Amino acid sequence: MTLTRARTLRRTMSPPEARLWNVLRLDPLRAWHFRRQVPIGPYYADFASHKAKLVVEVDGGQHYTDTAQAYDARRDAFLAARGYRVTRFVSTDVLNNITGVAEMIVHLVGPPPAGRGSSKDRVP
Repeated sequence: MTLTRARTLRRTMSPPEARLWNVLRLDPLRAWHFRRQVPIGPYYADFASHKAKLVVEVDGGQHYTDTAQAYDARRDAFLAARGYRVTRFVSTDVLNNITGVAEMIVHLVGPPPAGRGSSKDRVP
């Protein structure tokens, strides 16, 4: 069930998630090997790098209700207990400022691991 659900989520990404996914596959982020719709325990991370121990979430308007914020807090605590840092971006920021979002993620993960990645593709 977990893999089936993850596959379904990968096929039905929102436009902001699809845009960020395209950026995460470019240098300098490629070397961190981000995956999309990653099951971690009972949760699915929009994007995760196990190497960097970073989860990246793209939040739409539904994340700003009291119920959703309480759920996100429990989820973030679960991920933090497993060593992951969680960063969240508003979907409109991903759509309107993808360069700034990419720069923030690069800042969070740091330089690529030695000998990884290439210079042919660059973050926009």
